[in-house]
Amino acid sequence: QVQLVESGGGTVQAGGSLRLSCAASGRSFSSYAVGWFRQAPGQEREFVSAINYSGYKKYYEDSVKGRFTISRDNDGGRVYLQMNSLKPEDTAVYYCAAVNTYYDGDYYYHSNNYDYWGQGTQVTVSS
Repeated sequence: QVQLVESGGGTVQAGGSLRLSCAASGRSFSSYAVGWFRQAPGQEREFVSAINYSGYKKYYEDSVKGRFTISRDNDGGRVYLQMNSLKPEDTAVYYCAAVNTYYDGDYYYHSNNYDYWGQGTQVTVSS
């Protein structure tokens, strides 16, 4: 069982930065891959980024490549999403999710492959 808690959301102006944190409790966090998803009002939840269990493989949705960076601290039980050059279209509730897997590739892009979810943190980017 893994519990996830997101933090770090807030309101920033376009061009600004935020760092989201996903804190995990439970055993064997280092065997879990973690993904970030977001959901804007009236829209479906969409993939943003993911990192495999070791941290060596990272995945990004095209619109955030070059602006967002995912990383993890397995000793500390945290995954981070550094978001730079934020745009109004990045406004959404951001969720982290975890799955105990060694798969790679587009497995991470699908929300229904994840077993555990946090409660979400709001990110608002003003123009």
